[in-house]
Amino acid sequence: MEAAPAHADAGLDGLLDYVRQVRGFDFTAYKRPSLTRRIQKRMVAAHADGYPAYQALLEAEPDEFARLFDTILINVTGFLRDRDAWDHLGAVVIPRMLDDRPHDAPIRVWSAGCASGQEVYSLAMLLCDALGEGHFRERVKLYGTDADDGALTQARQGRYSRKVASESLGEILVEQYFETVDDDIVFRKDLRRSMIFGRHDLLRDPPISRVDLLVCRNTLMYFNADAQRRILDHFHFALNEGGFLFLGTSEALVTRTNLFASEGSKHHVFQKRPSLGAERPPGPRPSLPVLAPRLMASDLAADAFECSPVAQLVVNRDGEVEMANRHARALFAIGSGDVGRPFKDLDVSFRPFELRSRIEQVLADRRPLTIGDVVYELPGGAAEVLEIRILPIGVDQAGGVSLTFAQVGRHKVLREELERAQRELETAYEELQSTVEELETTNEELQSTNEELETTNEELQSANEELETMNEELQSTNEELETINDELRQRSLELNEVNSYLETILSSIGVAVIVVDRDQTVQVWNSESTELWGVRADEASGQHLFGLDIGLPMDGLRTSLRRVLAGDQERADLAIEAVNRRGRRLSINVTCVPLTLGPDQVTGAILLTAADGASADGARAAGRRADGAGADGDR
Repeated sequence: MEAAPAHADAGLDGLLDYVRQVRGFDFTAYKRPSLTRRIQKRMVAAHADGYPAYQALLEAEPDEFARLFDTILINVTGFLRDRDAWDHLGAVVIPRMLDDRPHDAPIRVWSAGCASGQEVYSLAMLLCDALGEGHFRERVKLYGTDADDGALTQARQGRYSRKVASESLGEILVEQYFETVDDDIVFRKDLRRSMIFGRHDLLRDPPISRVDLLVCRNTLMYFNADAQRRILDHFHFALNEGGFLFLGTSEALVTRTNLFASEGSKHHVFQKRPSLGAERPPGPRPSLPVLAPRLMASDLAADAFECSPVAQLVVNRDGEVEMANRHARALFAIGSGDVGRPFKDLDVSFRPFELRSRIEQVLADRRPLTIGDVVYELPGGAAEVLEIRILPIGVDQAGGVSLTFAQVGRHKVLREELERAQRELETAYEELQSTVEELETTNEELQSTNEELETTNEELQSANEELETMNEELQSTNEELETINDELRQRSLELNEVNSYLETILSSIGVAVIVVDRDQTVQVWNSESTELWGVRADEASGQHLFGLDIGLPMDGLRTSLRRVLAGDQERADLAIEAVNRRGRRLSINVTCVPLTLGPDQVTGAILLTAADGASADGARAAGRRADGAGADGDR
C-alpha cells in the first residue's frame, strides 16, 4: 500500500488544527487511517475536493461541524450488546463487586463513551436485578459520558424504538423497566433519577473518581496506542481499589499493562491492581550522607539541631540516645540526664508508637521508614497527630538512626476538610446536574404542552371562524325563508280570494257542478249538487265518483267520462233518466268537458248536470262557462 502524499497529511493536519481551535475537538489522538477514512467519507458526501475546500465549507456552513462529528464519532451501540459478556457481568462480576462493598455503601458506575445511552440503561437493569429497585434508587449513581452532544441528548431522553428494544431485551424487561409513549418506549423516570449524563473527553477532561465499575466498550480501539495508555491511566485512577473495568472484545492493550489484572474470564473484564505509585522502585538505594562528627561538633550545627522546629532524636547503633533537641525534650518530657541512656528505657520508645523494632529494621536494611498518622496524647489532655521518620545515618559500624517527629495534626484536619469539601462539592455538582437535567426535561415538557395549547387555540379559532361563517349563512337563509314566507302568505291570500270567487261562481251558476281528477275522484261538489243528489260536499270530496250512492246512473256516463279524460273527446252531452234525493224521477242533461291546465294536459273533467225542467239555455251557458274555465286553465 502506497504512503499518503506529504501534502495530503499536511492538509489533514491543518483541518484537524482548525477543528481543535474553533470547536475544541482534538482528534489528533485518533488512529490516523480510521480518522482519514471517516473525514474523507464526509468530504465525498459534501462534494468537497480536498481538505482546504472542506475547511472552507466548514467556515461557510457551521452546521457541517455537527455532520462531521456524527461521522467521526461512530455511535454504534445497543441494549446488552454482545449478550454473553453482559450475562457474565450480571451473573458474576456485579455480585462480586457488591460482596466487596458494605451493605449500605454507595455504588458508583461510569459508562465512558455511552453514545445514545443504551449501555447505561443496560447497567441500570442489571443493578436493579441484583439490588432491587429500592436499594438501586438509594445507593446507585450511574454516570454516562460521551463526546457527542447529539447522542447525549437522546441518552437523556431515554426514548427508543419498541421494536428494536424488544429484539435485544425481550418483552419481559421492556414491560418491567420502560413505559410506552406512542410507538416508542421510555425508561422509567423513578429509576432515571439515579443517572447523570454529561459531555466528557477521555483525553482532556479529568476522570470521574471513586468508581466501582467502569464500562468502556469498543471506544479505545479508535485511539492510537499512546492515547490508549493515557486513558487506561485515567481509568486506573478513577477506579476504587478492587474495582472492575469492562472493555470491548477489540481492546487488547490493557492486557499488556500492569495496571489491571484479568478477572479470569474471556469476556474482557479486568480488576484494578493495587496502586504502586507510593512505593519506590526496586534496586539499591543511595545511602544518606554520613553526618561528620566534625560538623556535628561545631557550635553552628549544634545550634541548628537544637533550634529545629521538628522534634528530633539521634540514637546510636548500641541503642543509646546520643542527642535530643529542645522540641523533642519538651514534647516527650526528656531530661538532660536521659541523653546517653538506652533508648528502650524512655517512654518515647513505645509511646505513642512501638519504635524499638522499627529502629532495628532500619539499622538492618539501611532504608528510611515513615510511619504516618500516629496519635499522641499531650500532657495537657490534648491530642496531636505525628508523622515519624526513621533515617539511617553514618556507616554500618559507627552509625545510628535519626528520628524526627513532625506534628501534622493541623495538616490532617485541613486535608480531611478539603476531602470533605471536595466530596460535598461533587455531591452538590451531581445534584445540580440532576436538577438541571430534570429542569431541561420539565422545560421540554412545558414547551411541548405550550405548543399543543397553541395548536389547540388555533384549531378553536378556526372552528370559531367556521361557526361565525355558518351563523352568517344561517342568518341569510333565515332572511330568505322570511321572504318566502311573506310571498306564501301573499299567495295564500290571493288563493283564498280566488277560491271565494270560484265558490261564488259555482254557487250562483244554478247547475250542479262536479269536478273529478284523472282517477275519477271528486274534487269539487257545489251546493246545487248537494241539493240535487242529497250528498254533502264534505261527504263527496275525495270519494270515487262511481262509488257514490246517488240516483245518477253511471253506466252511460262512464264511457263518455273516460273518453274525455283520455283526451279522445272534447265534449260529451248526455240525457239520462235519474232519481233525485226526494225519490222523484227526472230526466237529467249531463255535459262533460275536460279540465286542462296546459296544452294536451288533461288533469280532470267537469260534469254539469241539470234536471230536464231547468232552462236548456242555462245548462248550455253553464257549459260555455265550463269551457271558458278550461280555456282559462290553458292560459
